[in-house]
Amino acid sequence: MWLLDYLRKAVAVLPTLASFAVCMMLIVSIPRLSRRVHLPEAVGLLVAGMLFGPHVLDIFSHEHPVLKFFAEVGALLLMFFAGLELDLTLFRQKIFRALSFGVITTSLPLLLGTLATLWLGYELLPAIVVGSLIASHTMLGSTIIARLGARNLEPMVVTFGATMVSDTLSLLVFAACLPLYASGFSVAGIAIQVIEIAIFIPLVLLGLGRAGAWLLRRVENDEETYFMLMFGILAVTALLAEWIHLPGIVGTFLAGLAVNASVKDKPAKGKLEFLGSSLFVPIFFLVTGFLIDPIAVVRSISQDFLLAAGLLGALVAGKWIAAEACGRAFGYPRAARRTVWSLTLPQVAATLAATLVAHKTFNASGQPLVDSRMLNAVLIVVLVTAILGPILTQHYAPRMLDELPPPRGGG
Repeated sequence: MWLLDYLRKAVAVLPTLASFAVCMMLIVSIPRLSRRVHLPEAVGLLVAGMLFGPHVLDIFSHEHPVLKFFAEVGALLLMFFAGLELDLTLFRQKIFRALSFGVITTSLPLLLGTLATLWLGYELLPAIVVGSLIASHTMLGSTIIARLGARNLEPMVVTFGATMVSDTLSLLVFAACLPLYASGFSVAGIAIQVIEIAIFIPLVLLGLGRAGAWLLRRVENDEETYFMLMFGILAVTALLAEWIHLPGIVGTFLAGLAVNASVKDKPAKGKLEFLGSSLFVPIFFLVTGFLIDPIAVVRSISQDFLLAAGLLGALVAGKWIAAEACGRAFGYPRAARRTVWSLTLPQVAATLAATLVAHKTFNASGQPLVDSRMLNAVLIVVLVTAILGPILTQHYAPRMLDELPPPRGGG
């Protein structure tokens, strides 16, 4: 009897295990194929998710329980790494210029994206959220800059520092809008949300920064405990964020910033990054690809051309004006300004994570904050900028080296 029960359970579990095995093969092979054809790995995984998802080959469903869990952890880790990997030393070197450029390169796309979305018929809160989605950027071209030994050039130091400002500001705008959309406008509700955010941010950045650093120092000789403590910090901050109606990704991003200096160059950090970048984060990109309906995307391009074009235009124009205005004010030559612009174009990590959260946030009427039309438009922007940004960086960065003196201290 027990054997029959065992066999029934095994048969019931087999499809999940088999599909998970296919997923493992994809996250091993797709990044390699992507590198061969000079595509960002994230783009390759998104396309693979689209092909193997419910809209094409239908091997995976939207609600695959194991992959859904791994993808949610991947989104949290992605934002934790975003905070963890921001170079605070570079930020401090040119803090005024980094702050100035960070605020402008966030504000202009946010404003233009909001106006474009309002013009296309959306209400104010969804429009602001869409503006915030394209206000940050993912430094896909950073590997090109590192390979050229240009990380210590002033325009690059400023751009890398501004990334911290841009990610933080856009995520805070996004975080403030979500609970307002879900619960509706009310003076009391807005006041409570502002107070909660005002308490939560310093609590994580200062409180966790000190307490986390103290705890991590206590166990720094025990690598396994150190590793698990980092995972615990990530989980607790995500739960705290969700407890005050903020997305978990906001909590993990702030947690990454808080322990940034404490975990620098620690072996456990490398292990967590390896686990995240080789398993959880690729599954997040793959599962995000499941949402892409190629027919809907083609229809979006043909029927809703203004939607995708409006978003892309707001992003490209906003980032270009910011790079051009600040670059001229700082005295950077043309190729340096264009390199800075190219580095701030790609919309991948934070944009995708936040878009999925917004797509799953509903108001009292059951309408998503980011509807399917807008989701497809954002995915088009992600794909286009993830390809275009590194191409432009590869074109302009070598010319920047010819125009600027060599960086002090090497690459």
